[in-house]
Amino acid sequence: MARVAAEENEAVNADSFLDIVASVVSVLIIMVMVTGLKIKNTPIEAPPSAEAMETGAALARDLTREQSLRDDVLSIQAEIREVEGQTAARSREQDRLAGAVRGLEQHVEAVRRERERPAPQDLDTAEKLAAARATLAQLEQQRAAVASAPAATERIECYPTPLGRTVEGREVHFQLRGGRIALVPLQELVEEAVADAKRKLGRLDDRHPEMTDAVGPQDGFRGNYTIQMHEYTPEETRQTGRHGTGIRLKLFTLTPLDERLGETLPEALAEGSQFHLILSQRRLRDATVTVWVYPDSFAAFRRVKQELYRLGFPVAARPLPEGAPISASPSGSKSTAE
Repeated sequence: MARVAAEENEAVNADSFLDIVASVVSVLIIMVMVTGLKIKNTPIEAPPSAEAMETGAALARDLTREQSLRDDVLSIQAEIREVEGQTAARSREQDRLAGAVRGLEQHVEAVRRERERPAPQDLDTAEKLAAARATLAQLEQQRAAVASAPAATERIECYPTPLGRTVEGREVHFQLRGGRIALVPLQELVEEAVADAKRKLGRLDDRHPEMTDAVGPQDGFRGNYTIQMHEYTPEETRQTGRHGTGIRLKLFTLTPLDERLGETLPEALAEGSQFHLILSQRRLRDATVTVWVYPDSFAAFRRVKQELYRLGFPVAARPLPEGAPISASPSGSKSTAE
């Protein structure tokens, strides 16, 4: 009996021990699970590496530089806006000054044109002076010829000299120079100059009030013309009905392309000469022959005049000083025929 009771007690003690061990193991398992969960949810704070720290420092420097650049850009944009405002103000001031300068230039040009405009009486005086000088030179040549000629009886031919009249009809022009007579296509080149000037009127404006150009050549002459913008005077307005600003021919001159144009006097006075052929083609009842005479040909002009009288032409002489070109202008005078 005692043995059986001892065995029973041993069995009870073994079960209790197992229960205790099981409880302890369960507690340990629970503690391990709780600890694992804590470890799982706890962030790992690893110490940064040297490379990460260097990268972070470089990133901070870049951010600082970027902010500095942003500030610089904003400052530059503000300066640009200020400069643009100043530029616009300067441009407006420049436009205002340019307009004032243009107005001043136009005023100065108008004053200059007014001052350079020759008075009609001055032109008439200059032309009369040139004619008087040419006549004086002719008389001096005649006096020298008479003084040097041997005394002899000469037959003097007299020609009727009617009163001079202003040429209004058609004219045929000749140049008598160096003992040679040549046709002068004055009217033809003037008409060509007028047509040429009409095509080029667009070149004239307030800054370029004049234009010079050339036409020809024709029959050995080249025409040079100058046109200008012209402010009509009250007198011109009353005479022509034009007013305001217009275009007019200022000067037209003829330049020979060769000093030996035309025929010598013996050739021209011979039958069948070019001189006679020209006159036969242009012989009209109202035609006047105008001869532009240079000082070296005054004596030859008398023979030409005799031949033209014989052929029935009225004759007008236009003496020219040596070196002066054949010219025409609105303020010039008309020929006077005999």
